[in-house]
Amino acid sequence: MSRTDYHFLTRWELEATPQEVFDLIADASSYPQWWPSVFLETRIVEPGDEGGVGRVVEVRTAAFLLFALSWRYRVTASRPSERLAVETSGDLEGLGLWTFEPSDRRTVVRFNWRGGVTRSPFRQLPTFLRPLFRACYHWAMERGFTSLLLEVWRRRTDNQDARDWLPRPPGPAFPRNLGPWRPAGSPPPTREGSRVA
Repeated sequence: MSRTDYHFLTRWELEATPQEVFDLIADASSYPQWWPSVFLETRIVEPGDEGGVGRVVEVRTAAFLLFALSWRYRVTASRPSERLAVETSGDLEGLGLWTFEPSDRRTVVRFNWRGGVTRSPFRQLPTFLRPLFRACYHWAMERGFTSLLLEVWRRRTDNQDARDWLPRPPGPAFPRNLGPWRPAGSPPPTREGSRVA
């Protein structure tokens, strides 16, 4: 399927151990709880081996646009506290690599993704509109960083009062993004009798 390819490199740095961050990134089932602005739903299709390699996860994500993307990822390599590689398919096709590097008491997190969007209208965006998808990506990752910080702090304390004091992570941009689940690779719902997610 024709598509426009993109290459994104994200860098986060936060006060946490590489293992703390790796555990959150590797735990697909927790994404909708700590990164709800982007990950609306996750579903583990195949668990993979003991290290998570081979795990297949279906996800439904959204940024600040008025529709959601349904895709899946497969873990192709995993080294706890160091790296996690994935291959994506569905509305998003590409390869991604998370790395976690210690830096004193902090961790430098990098996410490198190269691929494209197969769903219209992004599939063949004119050149002058391609920054729109880039803006969606950066919006999503900025909220991911905020949400990751909050979740690390939340998990570090057993004090319920302290947890209650922490703000909730940013939520989805538009209520319309909370439409019905559409498995990765399935055709979008028609406009007759159902809402387009």
